[in-house]
Amino acid sequence: MKAFGFYTYDSIQPVALNAIYDLASVTKITAPLLALMKLYDEGKIDLDLPFSTYWKPWKKIKDKKGLTLREILAHQAGLKPYIVFLNKVQKKGRLKRKYIRSEPSPRFETQAYEHIYVKNRFIAKMYREINRSQVNESKEYQYSGLAFLIFPQLISQLSGASYEYYLQKHFYLPIGAASLGFNPKTTGYPNDIVPTEVDTLFRKDLVKGWVHDENAALIGGISGNAGLFGTARDLYLIMQMYQNYGIYDGQRYLSEATLKEFTKVQFPENDNRRGLGFDKPLLNNRNLPISGAYPAIDASAESFGHSGFTGTFIWADPINQLVFIFLSNRVYPSRDNRNLYELNIRPQLHQLFYEDRGLNKF
Repeated sequence: MKAFGFYTYDSIQPVALNAIYDLASVTKITAPLLALMKLYDEGKIDLDLPFSTYWKPWKKIKDKKGLTLREILAHQAGLKPYIVFLNKVQKKGRLKRKYIRSEPSPRFETQAYEHIYVKNRFIAKMYREINRSQVNESKEYQYSGLAFLIFPQLISQLSGASYEYYLQKHFYLPIGAASLGFNPKTTGYPNDIVPTEVDTLFRKDLVKGWVHDENAALIGGISGNAGLFGTARDLYLIMQMYQNYGIYDGQRYLSEATLKEFTKVQFPENDNRRGLGFDKPLLNNRNLPISGAYPAIDASAESFGHSGFTGTFIWADPINQLVFIFLSNRVYPSRDNRNLYELNIRPQLHQLFYEDRGLNKF
């Protein structure tokens, strides 16, 4: 592992190997998906039954009652990509006292940030908005994070344990990934935490140690769409387990059959490259120039991973036995910094590792 650069442009604090990052959407495959795969292993969920079998509110919603978990995880269900719930709690740049208070109380216990407490019932409002959101009838590939806001509650219902506890008990603690977790600012992590954005809209502060994603923040930082923090080393442990199809250091965490099912392309006939939760290479990736490839050109068709809004990227290739972890802070000081995307930097760096190891044979 190597660390380069500084936490901020003042060049005061150099990046260290044990630095903790806001993982953004990398959370999706390193938190809720872990739990969903274990529940699938245990026969507690079926990928091809209607999701409404498990999420009861959808049973009465015409355009959602027949959607399957397979379609949802492969982003093939036609769900709306995103709902900006921040718009529900503020008006003309001011936070609504109906939903937000500066001090906790029995009705405002959900902490989104220092001195920002959200009404306990706001999460129910979020669920209602998701339930009522429009579904695209054409069933084309459309990336959506909405169901990942629901998954923590679903996982708790099906497992009988809290979402956080379930992940810690079955994955993070036994595999030795001690840094992986939610809300590090409030749980006393010893490692330093890399800041994200200078938020001028909601928190009016340099966000550090609190989740950057506003939707995750409004439900207390413990979500399925974002909210996980961790180090590169601990992400490697999870990705190495994935690459080994469920085994790490002699212990099996998930079945090989489950990993192979979740990491294969589900709807290629619809020009959809996605696995179940996992991202996959572009379907024509090997025929593209590196400037347009995703991920590396030489990543095998069996490889998989995910990227995150804050500048994170993780990928595992079981054919070439290569795990690539890239953590950066693209959104400092502003999310307007888009060169990481526009210059396709992450796939280009990924490709260098294949070339350096002579792995461009597949």
